[in-house]
Amino acid sequence: MAASSLFSGATLITGLALLLGLAPPMTPQPAPAEQPRSGPRHDAWKVIGPGGGGAQFLPTISPHDPNRVLVSCDMTGSYITHDGGETWRMFNLRGRARFFVFDPVEPDTIYAQSIGLWRSTDAGATWDLVYPRPEAVLGVEMPDDHASERIITPTGTAEAVLALAVDPANSQRLYAAFNTGRSIALRASENSGLTWAEVREFQGAVRAIYIDPSSPPEDRTLYVVLAGTVATREAGQWRTGPAPPGVESFADVSAGFPRDGGPLVVYAVAAASWSGETLSGGIFVSDDGGGSWRSAHDSLVAAMRHPAPAPRFPAIATSLHHASVAYVSAGNIRLGSDEVSLGVLKTEDAGRSWKFVWREAGVKSPHVDDGWISERLGPGWGSHPLDLGVSPRDPELCYGTDYGRTLKSSDGGQTWRAVYTVRAGERAYTSRGLDVTTAYGVHHDPFDARRIFISYTDIGLFRSEDGGASWTSSTLNGIPRIWLNTTYWVEFDPDVRGRMWAAMARNHDLPRPKMWRTLSPSAYQGGVARSDDGGQSWVTLTNGMPETAATHVLLDRRSPAHARVLYATGFGRGVYKSVDGGETWVQKNAGLPEKEPFAWRLAQDPEGILYLVVARRSENATVGTSGDGALYRSRDGAESWEKLPLPFGLNGPNGLTIDPRDPKRLYLSAWGRSTPRVASDGGIWLSSDGGGTWRVVHTVDQHVYDVTVDPENPDVLYACGFHSSVWRSTDRGETWSRIRGYNFKWGHRVVPDPVHPGMIYVTTFGGSVWHGPGAGDPDAVEDIVTPQLRHHR
Repeated sequence: MAASSLFSGATLITGLALLLGLAPPMTPQPAPAEQPRSGPRHDAWKVIGPGGGGAQFLPTISPHDPNRVLVSCDMTGSYITHDGGETWRMFNLRGRARFFVFDPVEPDTIYAQSIGLWRSTDAGATWDLVYPRPEAVLGVEMPDDHASERIITPTGTAEAVLALAVDPANSQRLYAAFNTGRSIALRASENSGLTWAEVREFQGAVRAIYIDPSSPPEDRTLYVVLAGTVATREAGQWRTGPAPPGVESFADVSAGFPRDGGPLVVYAVAAASWSGETLSGGIFVSDDGGGSWRSAHDSLVAAMRHPAPAPRFPAIATSLHHASVAYVSAGNIRLGSDEVSLGVLKTEDAGRSWKFVWREAGVKSPHVDDGWISERLGPGWGSHPLDLGVSPRDPELCYGTDYGRTLKSSDGGQTWRAVYTVRAGERAYTSRGLDVTTAYGVHHDPFDARRIFISYTDIGLFRSEDGGASWTSSTLNGIPRIWLNTTYWVEFDPDVRGRMWAAMARNHDLPRPKMWRTLSPSAYQGGVARSDDGGQSWVTLTNGMPETAATHVLLDRRSPAHARVLYATGFGRGVYKSVDGGETWVQKNAGLPEKEPFAWRLAQDPEGILYLVVARRSENATVGTSGDGALYRSRDGAESWEKLPLPFGLNGPNGLTIDPRDPKRLYLSAWGRSTPRVASDGGIWLSSDGGGTWRVVHTVDQHVYDVTVDPENPDVLYACGFHSSVWRSTDRGETWSRIRGYNFKWGHRVVPDPVHPGMIYVTTFGGSVWHGPGAGDPDAVEDIVTPQLRHHR
């Protein structure tokens, strides 16, 4: 919905009527044919796909250049644009970015916190470690199932930096809040972070630090936003204000200074709930730097129709130098009708009145051009923004990020447009470089070199009809909505044009243990579907196969075209077999664990011998228990299964690859067991006797997802894992070297490009699909230039 007139207590009736009215919608214009693009990189790689698709956070706009913006995601990627969102470059700092801070003096200096505090002095091209100091780094721990990194110093795990501020007139003066494990230490540095001096301690969280630019340079006034209050240092004296009434902690906070001077104006939102028709929590504003608070939602509450759900206000943002303007993300807002709205509210008078500048209630707003997300997945899928960012200099420039999109408004919220994707044809899109999707495979149609599929999590199966230049959803027709979330694998019929099968599930991110902590795999939904027209329409194949998270489908290529033999894995149910192309299925679990077998991946050698990878159930260091993963073999078409021995300690098999020239030569990808400090017994293991014995051939990467044999040269192998690396072997797996240029933290699988020799695709857990040279780019500029971490693997 368009912006409506302001409403306040004095003009409630008139304001409400205008609030619910429609402003003139944007006139639909035919989308121009745009050239497919990829975000600019500093190497020979590019990232492909439709763009977006996963949760995005922290839109942060430069105070020097409104076209320079940073965004983060929860899948380890960070993104920077220098052209106002037209294109983005993904970079990786080994973990999720927790904040970005622009130096207010030096335009090209930026700070980011992930596993440490990083600084770029070349506008985000490369990054150096600021804290802990590089010389203090002893190593990096990866103790959990996601190979999350922690920097180790002589005193233990490096302290996390929770908040940072740079003096508005002196780039060398920094203030930062450090989590010491016992308290939060506020420290100051006069030499750009080389050394730090204690200022004071706080108990509990520190959310942000603000410096009054009008205060004396030798004695800055500081505002430190705590969990639910604000501590202020002025003239050398500290005071802590109260919390807003009924608020224990903030959900989000933003603050700025009035244009004409004065104390910091602080906006805060807190979890809201109803007590009768009185709202606890909600939106609050402090006009005196946290010394006192006023409710900023009273007129909004008065306009709500009851009974109403508790409103949600997950994010709020103001302009650092125009504090009278702020935006708040809003959900569950019922105003004057039974429709529950979501969107963004705006104030221009420091929260005394609000207007909806983006409103949706089950129907896509004509004022929001959000790319492919609403078009394919429906209004509300992306939800209202998780985070908002307003330009420090221009309060009319605002970015919003949500579960699938980054949207930009340059006109104070009147209109919003997608900056994560660009239309490239009818229902076809291509990424601007802001990709936040998990991909399991890249699949080429054997009958059409220009038709390519990407099997994704959260957004399902996507198809390109132009060799990867643009992408469209391939699950528009025939796939139940509950199956749309994830396509784990695709299999083509090599003799029948257009025929293909896909393994689909409602449940994503398998086989990571987080998925069954709260839901038994026996309750997962999904199955196998078939298309006979190259992925344009589908039929589900459920006869004999109950609802299950289908994670793999394998075609026995020796079977005749009229009676194809298929095998499918149901995560938590086992193996299913079809002898009629999937029309009917029979469970084939003889010899497998009786309780919820975590059937994950299948492989078949030229003689028809089947191998089954059963994923690990446990996520700790235990071994030799029912939580172990396992490898099984069947010599009789899945009628029975035998368990193959694995080296003691190896209980996390993840993939099995068969040498095409020697079916007894097997490559096992293994996920290391998590211990308090490191992962162990992962890597790549080799068997030369069909799985009878194993020896380890790669241990640097303890979280290897899969091994791929190059079909053009079986001596060449690729491996991918969760250590910011893709590995290449030119001697059948005996030795491995890192491919330069690719550095996304969480990698999945390498797929050699059948159309462009020497090129490979790399699917990732959260960074879509990378395309680049199989031998790497020797001239690639790495994101991290600190020697101690640059080549860390």
